[in-house]
Amino acid sequence: MFTHRFLRGTPICRILHNAPVQTYRLRVLSLRAYHGKDFVRCLSTSCHRYNDAECSAFGTCVPAKVLYTHEPHVPVKLRLSSGSAADAEPALIVPEWFAKKAEEHASSPALTMYRGGTTTTWTYAEYIQDVRTAAKGFIKLGLKPFYSVATLGFNAPEWVISDLGAIFAGGLSVGVYTTNTPEACRFVLKAARANIVVVEDDMQLQKILKYRSELPDIKAIIQYTGEPDRRVRDIYSWEEFMALGETVSDAILDSRQAAMAPNTCATVIFTSGTTGVPKGAMLSHDNLIWTANSAIRDAKITGKQTFVSYLPLSHVAAYLADVFLPIVTGGHVHFAQPNALKDKNSLVNTLRTAKPTAMVGVPRVWEKMEEQIRAAMTNRAVLNVLFERAQKVGMQAFHNRQIGKAPPLEWLWTSWIYKIVRNRLGLDRCTHTCSGAAPLMPETQEFFLSMDIPIYDIYGLSETSAPHSLNLPGEFKLGSAGKTLTGAKTKIKEPNNDGVGEICMYGRHIFMGYLGMEKRTKYAFDEQGYFKTGDMGMLDEDGYLFVTGRIKEVIVTAGGEKVSPIPVEDRIKEHLPIVSHAMLIGDKRRFIAVLLTLKSEMDLKKGQPLSMLTDTTRAWIKAKSGATITTVEEARKSEPLREAISTALEAVNEKAVSRAQRINQFAILPVDFSIPGGELGPTLKVRRSVIAKKYESLIDDIYEQSNISEKDES
Repeated sequence: MFTHRFLRGTPICRILHNAPVQTYRLRVLSLRAYHGKDFVRCLSTSCHRYNDAECSAFGTCVPAKVLYTHEPHVPVKLRLSSGSAADAEPALIVPEWFAKKAEEHASSPALTMYRGGTTTTWTYAEYIQDVRTAAKGFIKLGLKPFYSVATLGFNAPEWVISDLGAIFAGGLSVGVYTTNTPEACRFVLKAARANIVVVEDDMQLQKILKYRSELPDIKAIIQYTGEPDRRVRDIYSWEEFMALGETVSDAILDSRQAAMAPNTCATVIFTSGTTGVPKGAMLSHDNLIWTANSAIRDAKITGKQTFVSYLPLSHVAAYLADVFLPIVTGGHVHFAQPNALKDKNSLVNTLRTAKPTAMVGVPRVWEKMEEQIRAAMTNRAVLNVLFERAQKVGMQAFHNRQIGKAPPLEWLWTSWIYKIVRNRLGLDRCTHTCSGAAPLMPETQEFFLSMDIPIYDIYGLSETSAPHSLNLPGEFKLGSAGKTLTGAKTKIKEPNNDGVGEICMYGRHIFMGYLGMEKRTKYAFDEQGYFKTGDMGMLDEDGYLFVTGRIKEVIVTAGGEKVSPIPVEDRIKEHLPIVSHAMLIGDKRRFIAVLLTLKSEMDLKKGQPLSMLTDTTRAWIKAKSGATITTVEEARKSEPLREAISTALEAVNEKAVSRAQRINQFAILPVDFSIPGGELGPTLKVRRSVIAKKYESLIDDIYEQSNISEKDES
C-alpha cells in the first residue's frame, strides 16, 4: 500500500538536486487521509483543540502512546506547553531539516580544521555531501536501524560528519569521552549496541581492541587520523571509508530516511558518570531541532555566527552548540587543537584566529582566562593600577545599564583597556558568551562583566537536550541560571520555607528516556510527565531560576542538619583566590570541614597539575602571610599560611545561615584536581565520590584529630 513513508524521503532528494524546497503539505494531507483527522490527538497531553496548523506541525510524527520509553525505536508524544507559540514549530527529522539549511547556505563556510600546518574548510554544500557519503558508508558496513555509530576522538570535522552520518543512515549517534578508560568504553559501546566505531587515532583504537571480543555487535572500525593498524580486522582509514560510501546509491539512503520520524531517537548522550554509572539519554530528532531553534530564538541571535569547538562533543552542551546551533544560523565552526583544555595558550590562539561571535565555556575555562589576565598584570605596576580602576568603572557601567542609566564619564578612557583585553583573548567580535555544566563563580562573572564581556549562565542537562534556562541580554541576573526557555516549564517540587525544592522540567526538549534502562526511565519522571532533575533550586519573583545544588550532594551531618555544599564552596573561593577547588565534607559527621587545592602550574602535555604554585598564588601568600612559598608541599607545611587561610574561613563562616554551615577544619591536598587524576569529569565537574574515596584516610584523620583535641581540652 502507498503510505506517507515514501513521501517523507522524496523532498530531500529533490533538495539535493537543487529543486525548489517543498512545503511538505502534501505529506501532511496524506497522513490525515491515512490516519484520520484526529491523528495528532495522540501526540499531545496539553492541547485539547486540533486544527490545520497543529496538523501541519506534527503530521510527520508517528502515533505515540507514551511520553517516555527506554527503547530507541518507540515513538514518544511531544510535550506541548498549552498556549505557547513554540508549540507551532514543525516537527522534522534531522536529514530533512539539515538539507533545507544546507541549501540556504550552500556556498557559506561550515567547518574549518587546522591540522598538520594545513587549513581546510568545508562549505555547507560539501558538508552535507560528506554527511550523506558517510551515511551510505555506514549502511555498507552493516549499520542497522536504531543501532549506533560511536565516535571516540577529539573534536574534528570527521567527528561531526560521522555523527550526522549515523543519524542520516537511520542509526543512533553516540559520542564517547576521550578520557574514558577501556572499561568505560566497553560499557558505552555495549549499552549503545554499536555497529561501527569511529576513532581518532591508535591510542583510542587500543581501548576498543582490548575488549572487542566482548562486543559482538561491532562490524567495523574507522580511524580518522594516522595510518590504521592493518593487522586489525575490518578497519578502515577515513579515505577508504568515504570511498566505500561513494559506491552506495542515494536510493538506498533515501529509503532509510523515509522510515524516520521526528519523535523517535536520533542520538544518545551518555552522562559522564560523575555521580554513578553512565546513563544513555535518548534525544529525538525533535528534541535536537526544537531546542536548537528555541535557543537561537530566545537569545535573539541573528545572522551567521562563528563558533570555536573545543569542549568534548560527547557532552550535550558542546554537541548542541557546535553541531546544531551553527546549522540553524548557517554558522561557521572552527575546530581547536586537541590540547585546548590543557594548554591555556592553545585555545586563545584558536580564538584569535577564528574570532568567534558566540562562545560556550565551562566555569573552569573562564576561571583560567581570568587567572591568565591577572597574571599578566601582576608584574606591571602602572598597568595593574589602571586595570583595577577600569574594572571598577566597568562594573559601574554595567549596573547603570541595568537600571537604564548612562555609563560614567570615565567609561570613555577605560574602554580602550577592555578592547586590548578582548583582542588578546580573541573575543573582540564575540557578542554571545555563556557558561554551562556548573555554576559560574560570581567573582569570575563580575571580572568579565567589568570588561564589558557579559558571560550568561545557562542551565541544563543531557536529559534536556542542553539548555532549559538561560540568562540573556536585557534579562540577566547575577547568580541565577536565567529564565526558562520559551515553550518549556519549570516546577519546584515540595519547596521548603525558602522556596527551595527539586527542579522539575517539561517541554519538547525533554529526552525520551534512558537507553535500555526501564526502571531508571520510569523513576526519572513524575505522574505529570515532568522530568525530575535531582537538582535543588528556587524560582524568584521575576521568574529567574537559582540552582543551589544536587539532592545527592547535600551533606547531612550527624545532627541531622542539611548543608548544600556549592554555595559554601563558592564563598570559600571568593575569600581565598589561591584556591583552585574547595570540596566540603561532613556527611554523617559532627561538623563540616573542607578539602582545598591550590592553584598551581600545569604539565601541558599530560594535562596534570604540578607542585609549582602560580605567580598569583605565590604573591597572595606573600601578601597575606609574609611567607615565601613556591610549591604545594611547602604550602601544606606552612603555619603562617594556615593562619591566613583560617582567617579567610572565619570570614566565610560569618555569612553562614546556620551553625551547621560553619567550617571547623580544613586540609590542603597534595595536588590539584584534574581529569587524568580522576577527580574531574570530562567537562571539569568535581567527582565527589572519587575524591572522598581517594582521600579517605586523610578525611578520617581530620575527624580523629578533632576527637583527640576535644579530649585534651576536657
